[in-house]
Amino acid sequence: MADVSVPSLILFIASIVIAAGVAGVLIDTVTGISGALDDRGADVAENIRTDIEIISSSDSSVYNDSASTVRLYVKNTGERTLPATGQTFDVIVDAEYRANVSVALVDGSNGEWTPHGVVEVTIGDLDLAGGDHQVTLTVDGDEENFRFNT
Repeated sequence: MADVSVPSLILFIASIVIAAGVAGVLIDTVTGISGALDDRGADVAENIRTDIEIISSSDSSVYNDSASTVRLYVKNTGERTLPATGQTFDVIVDAEYRANVSVALVDGSNGEWTPHGVVEVTIGDLDLAGGDHQVTLTVDGDEENFRFNT
């Protein structure tokens, strides 16, 4: 009887040690995944709170040929306040990134672009030929497209 008990005890202890090692690895993996999901959830929540709408009419003359600029009115329809600067926007005009972007609050105040506020975005250094054009504005992951004709 002692001959059977010793090997069984050794196998039992080995099984417990292996199970504890596997449990430790699983706990570490689940903790890592949980942390990554928390981080991603915070990023998604921030993006959800950011929303803009281009409220310029495509029928209006948004392109000024003599000044080589496009002027758009953009409303903050999200829940958070945004900086009213050209660095807030990533601007693409006809598949080309544009860096010459200026922003002015429509109400004339100097400050932040609050929810429901409107800014005037002016994109400079453009030489647009006659025809259809597209402007893409991106603010913190929210992308809006605007099509117009010159």
